[in-house]
Amino acid sequence: MSMFSIFSVSGSAISSQSQRLNVVASNLANADAVAGPDGQGYKARQVIFETVPMGSDASAGVKVSRILESNEPMHKVHNPSHPQADAQGYVTQSNVNPIEEMVNMISASRSYQNNVEVMNTAKSLLLKTLQLGQ
Repeated sequence: MSMFSIFSVSGSAISSQSQRLNVVASNLANADAVAGPDGQGYKARQVIFETVPMGSDASAGVKVSRILESNEPMHKVHNPSHPQADAQGYVTQSNVNPIEEMVNMISASRSYQNNVEVMNTAKSLLLKTLQLGQ
């Protein structure tokens, strides 16, 4: 294992966490979305990660294997005056839980920051190693 592979591992983690942050942002942006005329509303999405084992090409790390839609039921709010209300006066909204998404966002942000710190530390150690050889 090369010392430089740490950059590959951290880089893949940063890329994956960036995708996770984009999904969380999309979920939060659609948290109060109302179902369209077809009755289909926005469904919360979650990122599923997969580890990439060390192979002959020396690329290890993490990647996004898939993005799943939530199976939670849509929220129904009683608002008979809303133009999208059904016959009983209920409006179907997305199944996004903003509190869970904020926690997910903080977790992804911290993971991103930690991987940036790993890269900076590895860079610093490599520079100090080069200075020893002078």
